[in-house]
Amino acid sequence: MAMVLGKPKADGLSEAVGVLREWQNDGAPMQLHAGDLGWFWRFGAEATAAAVRTWSRDGQILAVGLLDGPGLLRLTIAPDAQRDEELAQQLREDLAETERGVLPEGKANVEAPRGALVHDLLFEDGWKAGEPWTPLRRDLTEPVRDPGVRIEVIGPDQAHVRATVQRAAFEGSTFTDEHWHAMSAGLPYADARCLVAYDDQGDAVAAVTVWSAGPGKPGLLEPMGVHREHRGHGYGRAITVAAAAALRRLGASSAIVCTPSSNIGAVATYRSAGFQQRPEVRDQCRD
Repeated sequence: MAMVLGKPKADGLSEAVGVLREWQNDGAPMQLHAGDLGWFWRFGAEATAAAVRTWSRDGQILAVGLLDGPGLLRLTIAPDAQRDEELAQQLREDLAETERGVLPEGKANVEAPRGALVHDLLFEDGWKAGEPWTPLRRDLTEPVRDPGVRIEVIGPDQAHVRATVQRAAFEGSTFTDEHWHAMSAGLPYADARCLVAYDDQGDAVAAVTVWSAGPGKPGLLEPMGVHREHRGHGYGRAITVAAAAALRRLGASSAIVCTPSSNIGAVATYRSAGFQQRPEVRDQCRD
């Protein structure tokens, strides 16, 4: 059977979410997670579907991509298909031919699991290594200590609190209450939690969303941020510890996160919360 490039409809996203959960394991390199689709879901189910691409053979999905911004494809591949020659060649062609609807002309970036054959083919085609990112992981076998601040799990009535902290933590963020409600209605949010940390005065100072891939699988932090007016007091560490505890309660085997290596403060925050640095990864970029 030929390889098929798919563009699922909103009511067909469950299969992509399912394989992304299935493919997670603690020995795998950092890769696209069901929680990445979950965070994108803030734009709605239709927009999420429009940003997803799948590659299948014999009706089985072998790769899933998320168009996470102009010219950026975040791609992951089934563990037993990382070196599949037919799949790698199909990906190579689909990334090069703009009429196939994967990447536009001009500058582009592809994030794919380290060691996948498509990496080798893209380098042969003149793609270059992009900026370094630092993955970090915390094992959740043992109980997680108390974070030392008040933590609340955010529900529909507190969506405005979560949205306010998000906008105050990330320059240019447009996250709104409506985005939170759209995100929480998505399939991946069934195994997710939004947490907010409060200081002694009752002010919301930091927030995180955590995404489980199911019992015994790595869970993802995406995103985590500290209110710009409350930085330098350890709230980043506290909310990250709380995130790890929440994922452990959801049955996750580990907590994972990835941040630009240039963001030295973020790397230090995650390390202070018990996360271990893993080898740097790089996108591949086309000028």
